[in-house]
Amino acid sequence: MATKHATLSASGAKRWMSCPPSARLEQQFPNETSEYAKEGSHAHAIADLRLGRQIANSIKPSAFKKKLAELQANPMYSAEMGDYVDDYVSQVSEIYMAAKTKYPSTLALLEQKLDYSKWVPKGFGTGDVVIVSDGAIEVIDLKYGKGVPVSAENNPQMRLYGLGAIDTYEMLYDFSVVRMTIIQPRLDSISTEEMTVQELLAWAENEVVPKAKQAFAGEGEFCAGDHCQFCRARYTCRARAEENLKLAQYEFKQPHLLDHTEIAEILGKIAELQKWTKDVDDYALDQAVNHGVKFPGWKLVEGRSNRKIPDDNITAAADVLVANNYPDADIHKPKELLGITALEKLVGKKKFGELLSDLIIKPAGKPTLAPESDKRPEISSVASAEDDFNSVLD
Repeated sequence: MATKHATLSASGAKRWMSCPPSARLEQQFPNETSEYAKEGSHAHAIADLRLGRQIANSIKPSAFKKKLAELQANPMYSAEMGDYVDDYVSQVSEIYMAAKTKYPSTLALLEQKLDYSKWVPKGFGTGDVVIVSDGAIEVIDLKYGKGVPVSAENNPQMRLYGLGAIDTYEMLYDFSVVRMTIIQPRLDSISTEEMTVQELLAWAENEVVPKAKQAFAGEGEFCAGDHCQFCRARYTCRARAEENLKLAQYEFKQPHLLDHTEIAEILGKIAELQKWTKDVDDYALDQAVNHGVKFPGWKLVEGRSNRKIPDDNITAAADVLVANNYPDADIHKPKELLGITALEKLVGKKKFGELLSDLIIKPAGKPTLAPESDKRPEISSVASAEDDFNSVLD
């Protein structure tokens, strides 16, 4: 899988289009990775291998089995991951076969470098799957995360991939429509945005080109928002700090004295404020522990810890207690069943459903406030429900 990234990457397009100078600013900071990113990369590798055998016919059976066994032997792999990748592969295969049935010359390409440098300086990215036919071209992206659904609608990353696909294949195929699809198997989510070639090209000229020129030159205005989440400069960015500190205007006001408009404004910023304060705290601790930085008025101390019996001493501790007449049943915990998430990972999503679906319940979630754009249906408050009930009785 490709590891090189463009300065103005497709995956970071929402960020550098919203805050152009961030593209150059974050180059001062090292690249980041996480266990979630590694897990996602491993799922992508398995998906690419499976699709290479199933729809692209790009790998021989013997080589496929050997490589699959290697990937499944990796500690990152689980039965759950295998099931979710199977779901993704099935969905991609259905899309491909539908296009193939209509247009026999349809071509499926995997892990394709898509060059959109015609609109973005030195811009390129990698499309997980590109399906090209005389009717339409479709770019498909696997998102293995399970945090929140990612929509393909008005998604800059997917649109840039679409532009790269147009530039690469417009001379070989006669298509007028571009479809951009995001599949998130762990959330059972699939979304697609469809645009004509003309619409996508107009978006590129009117929206992308001016922002890309600013971003590549490190110019424009800093603008904080939810796009800051994965910016490498998010810990010390002054614009982000100033935006979050705007809530200080409410510092001396009691909640019951705020009007509804003020509360709504605060609600819209709480999540970003919490992320920012955690980012600052994590950054400061890392700098103090690993780089010897001293912050005025603060010092590095040893935090609280709990007593523990090391794993190597557990058996010996139990033997001592039993020898002193403490019953074995009193000193050992009873067996506990793993949690649902751990069990599903152990046995796999499909097998888990087959074996335990009749024994699982899903209680109603605790009420929470969400933006009106949230796709979950609105529920009534207790007071509102009582009013509705009373009105029926009347």
